[in-house]
Amino acid sequence: MTAGIVYAQRRLKKVGIFCISPQRINICGQLNLICFDKTGTLTEDGLDLWGIQRVENARFLLPEEKVCSEMLVKSQFVACMATCHSLTKIEGVLSGDPLDLKMFEAIGWILEEATEEETALHNRIMPTVVRPPKQLLPESAPAGNQEMELFELPAVYEIGIVRQFPFSSALQRMCVVARVLGDRKMDAYMKGAPEVIAGLCKPETVPVDFEKVLEDYTKQGFRVIALAHRKLESKLTWHKVQNVGRDAIENNMDFMGLIIMQNKLKRETPAVLEDLHKANIRTVMVTGDNMLTAVSVARDCGMILPQDKVIIAEALPPKDGKVAKINWHYADTMTQNNDSSAIDPEAIPIKLVHDNLEDLQVTRYHFAMNGKSFSVILEHFQDLVPKLMLHGTVFALTMLGCAVTVQMIVALKRAHGGISLSELEASVASPFTSKTPSISCVPNLIREGRAALMTSFCVFKFMALYSIIQYFSVTLLYSILSNLGDFQFLFIDLAIILVVVFTMSLNPAWKELVAQRPPSGLISGALLFSVLSQIIISIGFQSLGAFNTTGSLDGNSSHLNDETNPDKHNIENYENTTVFFISSFQYLIVAIAFSKGKPFRQPCYKNYFFVVSVVMLYAFILFIMLHPVDSIDQVLQIVCVPYPWRITMLIIVLVNAFVSIAVEESLDWWGKCCLSWALNCRKKMPKAKYMYLAQELLVDPEWPPKPQTTTEAKALVKENGSCQIITIT
Repeated sequence: MTAGIVYAQRRLKKVGIFCISPQRINICGQLNLICFDKTGTLTEDGLDLWGIQRVENARFLLPEEKVCSEMLVKSQFVACMATCHSLTKIEGVLSGDPLDLKMFEAIGWILEEATEEETALHNRIMPTVVRPPKQLLPESAPAGNQEMELFELPAVYEIGIVRQFPFSSALQRMCVVARVLGDRKMDAYMKGAPEVIAGLCKPETVPVDFEKVLEDYTKQGFRVIALAHRKLESKLTWHKVQNVGRDAIENNMDFMGLIIMQNKLKRETPAVLEDLHKANIRTVMVTGDNMLTAVSVARDCGMILPQDKVIIAEALPPKDGKVAKINWHYADTMTQNNDSSAIDPEAIPIKLVHDNLEDLQVTRYHFAMNGKSFSVILEHFQDLVPKLMLHGTVFALTMLGCAVTVQMIVALKRAHGGISLSELEASVASPFTSKTPSISCVPNLIREGRAALMTSFCVFKFMALYSIIQYFSVTLLYSILSNLGDFQFLFIDLAIILVVVFTMSLNPAWKELVAQRPPSGLISGALLFSVLSQIIISIGFQSLGAFNTTGSLDGNSSHLNDETNPDKHNIENYENTTVFFISSFQYLIVAIAFSKGKPFRQPCYKNYFFVVSVVMLYAFILFIMLHPVDSIDQVLQIVCVPYPWRITMLIIVLVNAFVSIAVEESLDWWGKCCLSWALNCRKKMPKAKYMYLAQELLVDPEWPPKPQTTTEAKALVKENGSCQIITIT
């Protein structure tokens, strides 16, 4: 039964998916929930500069797309972008943080670092210098033949980075001290999280609508970075700057504006999510990014459809004697991005339990929450956790530094089918690693998992029928004091069973995902009914052939007596020959009947090795049955039966094949109808707890929570974490 897993692993390797835990392949065939990271998984790894929005006189200007221009080349805004970074040159190539690299490339400036000779010559560390390209600087030429004094000669515009305070995850900002060539005073430039930067600036320099503008950008899925500037005092010399703390620099700044970075969706993301939704596979986003940004990306990629409601759960811990509470907010449902890559909502069917539900119940809803809220809910609202998990789609669990990598590795290892899209440290713990860094590997893995699972079921059913058919053959022959010969057993086991088992497992996966999922276990109604029906058919036709042998043939010829070569074990007789031929054909018949194709595997006729093997075995057995060969008959210990009985055996085999295949094919349709009818009559409750909870929530008038309501935890929390809903008007 492991042959299907081995072949699936080989097919996955061909499409660039490597597996270190083969037993997980079958489990992937049962997946109904996929959790995705955002950056680098649904979206591109790097960020692209979308534009800037400068601030003048505490008011936002219109957004500007082009930063590399003559008008802005000497502005403090561009100077901050040119100096406030941690870039360096390694073998002549500019290297560093991808975000800093994108910002520096956008302005088109040039970075020069001091060489070892220059550093040794001046006996001190030479500063890194940045300057714009000459074509961006305004040209200035002397008027007429008037000679210019030395101090009037046009100087090159350069900025030296004197001191750098590196980016800190805890502080969420970085700062540099720089000096323009020729200026007496130094400048301090700072960039980082907008809320942090605004808090370190003079209040009169921060626009009044700062929070609204920032929220608009994050809702559209942009990543926003704020810039600030401050002119330092003239008493701060180069030596003093080297010893001053960053707290003395990072205060009383002037707010300069925002840099808007865009994290584009990967080209494959919308189509893959559409395929998963059509297959009734739920998708969830778990990210360390801003929650509103994550919600926007979820809408853009089709994880949340435009008509779906998004409910933001804002949980607050107990404070000042007040109990913990959850504020429920409904996010805007209006689409923010009309990009052509968005999924057409009409192309994705929404699965409804009842057709006569009211609009409020029909509308799909999704919960979104950040890491702090999730922690409060886990601690104070345990009874709400299953309800939120059932419809939770966006979890912005903000983590910093190595915590992201650690949590990622733990999640990949604990998941039923973790997939790493990189070959770095995460791939060591992940059962699967994709060579292609996109989520297009997810449908491939699920399809191969379903195909491997169905192959395991097919092989199990075939081996079960093989055992029963052979057991009944031996039982029939024992009844007449006979048995199968040694070479007959050997031919059945090696030439038929071994070849069929390994070739019937080669069926490739079906080309697309379907909403139907394969059975989750061997003990299922459809599988058992299939096996039992084939057992009855095989026993019936084998009995028909064996019991009619004596009546159809001459009574004295049923058991051959050869005085020169006596058969001590009574093997060479008509009953033995009849049972051997019919059972040999039955092994091939059930192999074909069980080699199902759509919707999880390709049709068996596309499995060329299986087709060739079965045709050759059919041809060989049919040939030695209709045209006996003495040498083969002696080896297999079979006898030459009369020609009419050979034709009779052929008719029995053909009818057996027709009945077996017809019954197996009809089970796919009749089995579903009978199963659905039985479930409707019995009104059986679902076994899975989440399905039972989903049915309860459908008729719960208090769920989902209404907009602008608050759920408060009771002061005396019971074991089940009970809570109450209070509506605030």
